[in-house]
Amino acid sequence: MNKLTAVFLLAGAVQAAPAALAADIVGNPAAAPAKIEMCIGCHAIPGYKATFPEVFPVPKIGGQNAKYIEAALKGYQKGDRKHPSMQGIAVSLSDQDIADIAAYYAKQK
Repeated sequence: MNKLTAVFLLAGAVQAAPAALAADIVGNPAAAPAKIEMCIGCHAIPGYKATFPEVFPVPKIGGQNAKYIEAALKGYQKGDRKHPSMQGIAVSLSDQDIADIAAYYAKQK
């Protein structure tokens, strides 16, 4: 194998590593209570409406599909979803935090 081929193979392995690590993350609902304090203030109040940046009903996330919650939080992190409060919260979360929170809320009624 020549050196150029070895470099390309190594580069491909390095790029694939983060995806492999991300796939290994498993949400732990028992680890979530210390991580959901920011969520409870809006998402745990029946009929709650937020007033920033505009008045809107806050969605209930208990019982929601874990993959959906993960995708939503990652969307806020990337800026694909637009809500200043949610973006501020999501950027502070690790991939493990997101998985734990999603697993916790997926188990709720």
